[in-house]
Amino acid sequence: MLKFVKGNLENIDGVAIYPIISLLIFFIFFLLLFWWVFTAKKAYIKEVSNIPLENEDNSNHNNIV
Repeated sequence: MLKFVKGNLENIDGVAIYPIISLLIFFIFFLLLFWWVFTAKKAYIKEVSNIPLENEDNSNHNNIV
């Protein structure tokens, strides 16, 4: 199956740039994510991490009827 795809892609001019662009987008995204994680404020991280643990007065999740 791969030989059918590879054969068609070899005939397209400039197709080699697409894997390079994909790799660059992937690499840049994770570099930015890595940078954000290390520069985020600890108070913000703590506040966001406690969101699932907060009790809401209007929630019916724990009420047994």
